[in-house]
Amino acid sequence: MVLNMSARLKTNLWVQAQVRLCGLNFIPMAVTRRGDPDAGAVLLKLLRKDGLCRLLRRTTTFDGEQGWVYAIAPNNASFGDVAEATADGYIERESARDQDLWVVEIEDYEGRYEIDGPIEM
Repeated sequence: MVLNMSARLKTNLWVQAQVRLCGLNFIPMAVTRRGDPDAGAVLLKLLRKDGLCRLLRRTTTFDGEQGWVYAIAPNNASFGDVAEATADGYIERESARDQDLWVVEIEDYEGRYEIDGPIEM
């Protein structure tokens, strides 16, 4: 029996790569919570203009690849933007439940940050 398992990048290495990429592209970012270095879940908070942000959770797609889902489903046509206070409340609740959670915040006011996988709806 052959198992088809793709190698997964450790969470700590993925976060370090994002820090480096943002630094090279002069995109302000911060790791506001560090979780399990090997397999911690990741919340990605992309700060937008006017106090809005997008909050994404790293996931595995149906094809076994890394992708993203909206952690908070938008209830309007703003393409995933939610109030920053709403996102912060979600992060606080998730952090209390999951001690292995990583939180990465990126100031993406100009939309320059490129997400490294598809966003599943």
